[in-house]
Amino acid sequence: MDLNPTEDTKTHVVSIYQDKPHYACARCSSVLTLQDELISKSFSGREGRGFLMHSAVNVKLGKKEDRTLLTGVHTVADVFCVGCNERLGWYYVKASDSSQKYKEGKFLIERAKIVKENAWRLDDDY
Repeated sequence: MDLNPTEDTKTHVVSIYQDKPHYACARCSSVLTLQDELISKSFSGREGRGFLMHSAVNVKLGKKEDRTLLTGVHTVADVFCVGCNERLGWYYVKASDSSQKYKEGKFLIERAKIVKENAWRLDDDY
């Protein structure tokens, strides 16, 4: 859906995430990404399991740096929640190994830093 410059962007973002399963910051509950953006749960972060995501919102990036990870050297930038400044994981800027290029432009979000909001609705008729 295209936004025209006069539309309220915040309203548009809220409508995209409302009533859809998503992940939020465990510390401040800021929405971070839709469940549909999940690529893999088989990644490792600094503090345990990590999820590879296509995209994230309500985050800011730290300084780019080369970091040696389990799969080699990558240029990454730490990812912080805009709501509470909690470090959530990192953003893959560049991978030096060709087999790791698929990670470029993706987010590694640490499982311990997020909560899953299922957006389930209970039927009041029961």
